[in-house]
Amino acid sequence: MILKAENICKSFNKSDNQKLEILKDISFELEENKITVIVGASGAGKSTLLHILSGLDNPDKGSVTIKETNIFKLRDDELSTFRNKNIGFIFQFHHLLPEFTAVENVAIPLMINGLKLAPASQKADEFLEMVGLKERAGHKPAELSGGEQQRVAAARALANSPQIIFADEPTGNLDSANSEMLVQLFIELRNKYKQTFLIVTHNLELVKLADIVWEMKDGKIYKK
Repeated sequence: MILKAENICKSFNKSDNQKLEILKDISFELEENKITVIVGASGAGKSTLLHILSGLDNPDKGSVTIKETNIFKLRDDELSTFRNKNIGFIFQFHHLLPEFTAVENVAIPLMINGLKLAPASQKADEFLEMVGLKERAGHKPAELSGGEQQRVAAARALANSPQIIFADEPTGNLDSANSEMLVQLFIELRNKYKQTFLIVTHNLELVKLADIVWEMKDGKIYKK
């Protein structure tokens, strides 16, 4: 297991000061080198769980251990460094920096991690070639299609060779052709580079191709 979560609880205060329980004592394990998918109705807590497992949000209670590191025992700066070195993110909306080119968007995490501009740009070029965008490296996000933007986001997520890639509805903003292309990219990366994916999705093609499927319902998680 590359990730182990134990007894995760999370609630939010409603406008009437009542507590709304989103995650109810969830324990979860993520297998290495697999594509694991979480499905469930809107509002079931899928994204909340993904954000906690990846260290983007804190639980009210519980622990998350990634490769022997209990991430919520880290200071904020330590957690940021840990995420940058070990975790990649792909979201429904690509969150690319609009003023930078594709290659610059991919290179930025590498430079944050200590690489100089030249080697970071070279490595970014390699990842863009991997996702089929070598010829688009000098284009800014506004000059790319939605599918191309999402593939740049995938290259950026892969740039630091993360232990886990977390993806929150990565095909939710794409048409069927681009969705299929991204799904096949995930499969190729799992097979070729032994990447570990945890994906929240409604995409049935991705669910069918996943190694492991979990379902969230009423604040709990069940293996399908």
